Amino acid sequence: MSTLVLKFGGTSLGTAARVRRAARRLRAHARAGRRVVAVVSAAGGATDRIARLLAAVSHGRPAPREADRALATGEDLSAALLASALAALGVAARSLRGGEAGVRAEGGHCGGRIARVDPAPLRALLDAGVVPIVSGFQGARADGETVTLGRGASDLSAVALAAALGPAECHIVTDVEGVFDRDPRAGADARFFPRLTHGELRRLAEAGAKVIHPEAAREAQRAGVPLRIYHFRAPLSGEPGTRVTTTPRRATSPVVPITLPPAEIPARESAKADFGPSLPRIHSPVPTSIPAEAEVAA
Repeated sequence: MSTLVLKFGGTSLGTAARVRRAARRLRAHARAGRRVVAVVSAAGGATDRIARLLAAVSHGRPAPREADRALATGEDLSAALLASALAALGVAARSLRGGEAGVRAEGGHCGGRIARVDPAPLRALLDAGVVPIVSGFQGARADGETVTLGRGASDLSAVALAAALGPAECHIVTDVEGVFDRDPRAGADARFFPRLTHGELRRLAEAGAKVIHPEAAREAQRAGVPLRIYHFRAPLSGEPGTRVTTTPRRATSPVVPITLPPAEIPARESAKADFGPSLPRIHSPVPTSIPAEAEVAA
């Protein structure tokens, strides 16, 4: 029985209807005989709201430990809501914080790194027929403290879990149809890539394309984790979106991400919910001042 890890971004969990849609996708994969694990981001705008509250109550200088505990609640809420939606569909599910799911972290608060992943907690649930719903963006240190892993780290959480479980295939469920050479909403001539190699995706991510976090792309390449990137409204059947593997794709011209101007880099919900300008790198600390950002549309 194959294992599949699905990572749901903030926009895909931004309303009750979208949480139920995500639950139906998980149920469909479970009914097809797969062992399914979900990794979730905070709902669109939630992390920014929490960061602004932290700044407001601490005069812009939140204690790093308390900032981590507050920021982690966005993903924890998403996990509990999605587990509840699955239970309403008759599917056994359990929400887990990163540490409970076996994500072992190291480093200081607001700048943690994944040290290793212990797959035993997830395998025990999967063997019992339970769908684990894991909070991304966080892990637990050896001293039991929760540390956050930086903006965009839910992608890395999902890929790291997939690597530890197989490697298993990992789906990135987002708010664009897949990977393009420029923002498809900016022009009809945007070129869609139905297939990419890990190296091509990594170069796109490192050049600034926000379809996946660069460290997640690098880890997928290192561990050989097959990826699929598609819209949260994609049909449950078929093979939507962009598939990413180690096998070279067939193409008439190579991907040249370095030439993409910033205004044309493909965007997704993490441009606001995961990759905000105040926390641009995966190991960045909590900023001392939080600029207001537009909320992601529900």
